[in-house]
Amino acid sequence: MIIIGEKINGSIPAVKAAIEKRDAAFIADRAIKQAEAGADFIDICASTAPEEEIKTLQWLMAVVQDAVDTPLCIDSPNPRAIEAVFKDANKPGMINSISEEGEKCQVLLPLLVGNSWEVVGLTCDNKGIPCDLETKLAITGRMVEKADKLGITPDRIHIDPCVMALSTENNALVNLGNEIRAIKALYPTIHVTGAISNISFGLPVRPLLNKTAMAFAMEAGMDSAVLDPTNREMMGTIFATYALMGQDKHCRKYSKAYRAGIIGPVGQ
Repeated sequence: MIIIGEKINGSIPAVKAAIEKRDAAFIADRAIKQAEAGADFIDICASTAPEEEIKTLQWLMAVVQDAVDTPLCIDSPNPRAIEAVFKDANKPGMINSISEEGEKCQVLLPLLVGNSWEVVGLTCDNKGIPCDLETKLAITGRMVEKADKLGITPDRIHIDPCVMALSTENNALVNLGNEIRAIKALYPTIHVTGAISNISFGLPVRPLLNKTAMAFAMEAGMDSAVLDPTNREMMGTIFATYALMGQDKHCRKYSKAYRAGIIGPVGQ
């Protein structure tokens, strides 16, 4: 599982306060803890006013890159903001994200030419997030085709089918599983990602739903996720699911993660 650490996002009240105060120690601590817990990328999202976003992203990137060696995932709904700060990354990472909305593909895909950067692709367009599988596959196909014309192979793309809330869509997880399998059938080397916690929005005992949904999504083929790597129970679900699917010989990775304190019940 490719883990994209989600804990440095200005939409989180504590992070918003740290950004406003330019509390570098707080941001660095969050980066370090996510890296130590196994994050493959550290997502950086400013979630500030548009006129403040570029300089905020630059500050966040500088703080995190001073604290850890883990590659960044530069996250913004504004492709021009990502374009402006792209040069400030000290190593290849991930862009979050392209879609068929506006000029995102046109602005961001050229940044991936001649390097090993990866990219998240959302299955949405100018009409929003579609509900049907066929439209999501069509959007995926168009993004893959545009990337291919620039020499960007599917294994550098993380398709996000856009996890829907179970509280508003009774078949949300069933649909997600079908979407993951269909995307993987068309593009076997592509990654499928997503914020699995969206599934539990508006419902009680959200961690229970999130962990269960993760196991089902992994069985369907999800191999990348935006989540909190310091959540030992969620990480435990991931390692346990791989072991249960027969993808962890002699449960070595599961056992190693337990010994390292990455997984286990809260308080253990």
